[in-house]
Amino acid sequence: MQTRRWVNQSQPQTLVIGVFLLYFEAVSIVLGFLLYGRIGIFGLLLIGAHVAAGYGIANERKWAWHLGIALSVLALLPFLYRVLPFLPLPTLLRSFLSYFGGGLLALLFGGAQLALLVHPQSRDHGRIWFR
Repeated sequence: MQTRRWVNQSQPQTLVIGVFLLYFEAVSIVLGFLLYGRIGIFGLLLIGAHVAAGYGIANERKWAWHLGIALSVLALLPFLYRVLPFLPLPTLLRSFLSYFGGGLLALLFGGAQLALLVHPQSRDHGRIWFR
């Protein structure tokens, strides 16, 4: 019998904390929408993507690990846009990036999440065990 789990404690600590940060990011997006405005299609996609990436990594799926890395990089883009406001970005991408906020806390969590997911321990475990 194959078990499905939300958190896999048998994985390296870097992956377990990365999964927790993906779930935390999904909850923070939900709380942000509850406090500051409506959710929209981009918000639903982001929440679903964060939960799917965390759940997939916990169940050792390679696609989920790649999705988690992409979401981590995406979380860093609004901060870069605030630092370099002259970057030409399409309107659709600007509205998508507005869901992340771009503050220092988002930079901290996005950077930590990215560092944990691409850590050598995480990469080695993913290369060997993920399918």
